[in-house]
Amino acid sequence: MKDIRSKLKGTGVAIVTPFSKSGSLDFKAYEKVLELVIQGGCEFVVVLGTTGESPTILKEEKRDLIRYSVEKNAGRIRLVVGVIDSVRQTSFDGVDAVLSVCPYYNKPQQEGIFMHFKSVSEASPVPVILYTVPGRTASNISATTTLRLARECRNIIGIKEASGNLDQISQVLKNRPEGFLVLSGDDAITLPLLALGADGVISVVANVFPAEFSAMVRYGLKGDFKKAREIHFRLLDFMNSLFADGSPAGVKAALEIKKLAGNHLRLPLVPVNDSTYQLIKQHIKI
Repeated sequence: MKDIRSKLKGTGVAIVTPFSKSGSLDFKAYEKVLELVIQGGCEFVVVLGTTGESPTILKEEKRDLIRYSVEKNAGRIRLVVGVIDSVRQTSFDGVDAVLSVCPYYNKPQQEGIFMHFKSVSEASPVPVILYTVPGRTASNISATTTLRLARECRNIIGIKEASGNLDQISQVLKNRPEGFLVLSGDDAITLPLLALGADGVISVVANVFPAEFSAMVRYGLKGDFKKAREIHFRLLDFMNSLFADGSPAGVKAALEIKKLAGNHLRLPLVPVNDSTYQLIKQHIKI
């Protein structure tokens, strides 16, 4: 367990799921992005996360995408899979950990969130990373609940924190048990979180600039914030343009501009508008 936690520090990439114009999975484009991420020096990749448009991926497609990722990665970096459906229905051969999002729509109490993740932990054959993103789920894993899960569920090894609440994240960082990972879920505040002691990031931007973003994270983890700031500021305008019309619409536009994947999404998501596309194109030349 300790070994896998050390392997999930640094930069993880919430990899996109490219589609063809007809809407089917584009495995050739996916392999291009995966290779860019691996060659860019990122520590791990997250398949079927928010950026991977997991809510609109069919069960059979998820199975095929996980299998393809395991095959093409061939053990070169660590592989994390986002799971919304039952973990019992997922094959974890070649998978290092699960990213499990906070229950959504029902707006559960914190006790319900705790019991949910306890159940996920007990069912999962691989370590579990919590994922709180209240802007999407309308529910939040509080610092108290996160710490309780960290202490009581041995199989829960960390959290992707996308609440944007610096006080909440600081409370987790201050009081977490030894070895519990705290990963930024927001590219723009990754550097400040590293300064507070976070262990890394699960990034959208690193789909496009994996070498640059992972270098920034490594500098931050080493305490070289001067060099980390230089990269952060160099990427800042690009990051802002990338999320102007939502994610993953922005990153798919950027990947099309870089001729890595088509700019195709599944409804209800649609491509960015023309002005945002041109803004991304302008800022991509960093």
